[in-house]
Amino acid sequence: MTFKFLKAQNGDCTVIKYIDDSGTRRNIIIDAGLDAAYFDQTNNVFGELKAEVEDIKTKKENIDLLILTHIDNDHICGFLKLFEMDDEIPAFIKKVWFNSGKLIAEELKKKENKMLTISMLQAGVTNTGVAEGIDFENFLLRFKFWERKLILCGQEHEVHDAKFQILGPTIPQLKKLLKEYHEETGDDNYTGAGGNDWGTDIESFILEEKAKGFRFSQDNSPKNGSSISFILELQGKKFVFLGDAHPNPVAKALADQGYNAQTPLKVEFLKVSHHGSKANNNKKLLAVIDTDKYLVSTNSVGHGHPHKRTLSRIISKNPNAIFHFNYENVWEGVFNESDRNKYKINAYLTPHLDF
Repeated sequence: MTFKFLKAQNGDCTVIKYIDDSGTRRNIIIDAGLDAAYFDQTNNVFGELKAEVEDIKTKKENIDLLILTHIDNDHICGFLKLFEMDDEIPAFIKKVWFNSGKLIAEELKKKENKMLTISMLQAGVTNTGVAEGIDFENFLLRFKFWERKLILCGQEHEVHDAKFQILGPTIPQLKKLLKEYHEETGDDNYTGAGGNDWGTDIESFILEEKAKGFRFSQDNSPKNGSSISFILELQGKKFVFLGDAHPNPVAKALADQGYNAQTPLKVEFLKVSHHGSKANNNKKLLAVIDTDKYLVSTNSVGHGHPHKRTLSRIISKNPNAIFHFNYENVWEGVFNESDRNKYKINAYLTPHLDF
């Protein structure tokens, strides 16, 4: 089985390819980054997601599961562009997971938050001058692949030998999304907008966080908190995908399954939450996940992700940590020479991992 970590600008897009017990080739796509992951209109070039989709179609395979973890632009826009430009693609999709604003409101019997509505151009239309859009949820309802059921913490699902234990979101997190979400117009203090922290060395971060009085500040974005996060078990191996999830609820979900710092969950890799944000990956969460491989997806444009503070927490907890990045500038830039010499950093530019 192969996990591909596509170039999705400052977003996420993972393609999982494997052969199930019946010998059938299966494909799972988790998030789709910004538009350019599929088509970069500024430079008039297609992205890596386009190539993966065409490969699936050419081989007469299917997208057996398409997961939209939450509705941030850096996770959904590539999907919107795919549906807008490829009117054949619905025939290749078998199942979709998507907690839409309207679905959440209906299931929880709460008032709908109109700001959560997603619009897209008509399928097949690429002209930027065309203003007419359709509601993404109504578009999905044209097809049978979206069952329109909430994906929630505590659920277990199996899709063609792939087993999922859902870690989030919780119902309170979805209620908060409906009640508190509003369009963000300013800098988000929790995501580090305005620059990165790569100029500080790892040792300084580790010492600061060991000092008395250091206080962790958790991300407070309702959208990030609504992320679908999960443990994936495939061919006897386990992997954790966190989307942009908040760390404390995920740690609690793991604790409810019996995992703690003494008996952590052993996995092949952790897809680090929110592109390595310091507000989405705390020591409490890292302590209950046992792995040497940490994956970070971002080109670091916009919010300065990954935060070196997060990577320092990981190194402090696990000196043997291996970091996998999907952009060269991050791989080359986040650790300085002092960091590499003192901590013998293991970091790689990793477009895919095979198991």
